Amino acid sequence: MSIINISITEISTFYLVGFPGMESAHIWISIPICLLYTIAILGNCTILFFIKSEPSLHEPMYYFLSMLAISDLGLSISSLPTMLKVFLFNSPEISPGVCFAQEFFIHEFSAMESSVLLIMSFDRFIAICNPLRYSSILTSARVLQIGLAFALKNVLLVLPFPVTLKHLRYCKKNLLSHSYCLHQDVMKLACSDNKINVIYGLFVALSGILDITFIFLSYALILRAVLGIASQRERLKVLSTCVSHICAVLIFYVPVISLSVIYRFAKYSSPITKILMADIFLLVPPVMNPIIYCAKSQQIRNVILEKLCQKQS
Repeated sequence: MSIINISITEISTFYLVGFPGMESAHIWISIPICLLYTIAILGNCTILFFIKSEPSLHEPMYYFLSMLAISDLGLSISSLPTMLKVFLFNSPEISPGVCFAQEFFIHEFSAMESSVLLIMSFDRFIAICNPLRYSSILTSARVLQIGLAFALKNVLLVLPFPVTLKHLRYCKKNLLSHSYCLHQDVMKLACSDNKINVIYGLFVALSGILDITFIFLSYALILRAVLGIASQRERLKVLSTCVSHICAVLIFYVPVISLSVIYRFAKYSSPITKILMADIFLLVPPVMNPIIYCAKSQQIRNVILEKLCQKQS
């Protein structure tokens, strides 16, 4: 497929990219992509259904897990339409308005997931370091307030992205680097001054760095508290309650950090490597988080097994 990147008039259409040079295989690549999206959507909907319908799961930790599931669902649904357009229907065209809307939702739900992982680290910190006051600190009302506050914060944080992109002029390049729209990708296509976008993009990235810094500090304090426990068996038991969250943090942040390193220090690496790493960031956390929490949380596992047994009997 040939795409002309030069135009005399202002650009009215952007073009998304799958895997360059592998266009003939896109239909086959769409099969695992569709499978991953199906697993992600069904898995997170299952988590939300059981947390809502089972009174024993109406606890702060599971409320925060439901926020994580909503973030994962939003991330999946935001990128699904264009991924299917590119890989399944071989239709890479996207209008600027739709592109700006998509990049807002992708960045919004990514920021929300980062915030939820931070909140969950505080939840583990309070549960381990101050267990007697856990219920009084994290009441249902306070959990709701925390969730709404962070959701509002992230909307306000990401809202300038589409607003500033809309005010840029696009008159020469129209070829994006992924099968979905990202702020840093779209702003590079502008032929007008995009310094504001670059500076604000760095500010948003800094907020993500603050999230992971506070997560690290929470676990440093948790580790200090755990090392104060005399029994090694009790230490392992306490640490085991953090395993699911640690896995979720690694699954989310490792692709982000790896992609940043590739863009910063491996500018001449294969475009497919960058595309694959970005796709992993969007696809893997929504798929893996429900699996991890179902596998590691005995309470969720017992509820699911109990419901399945009731249906069979």
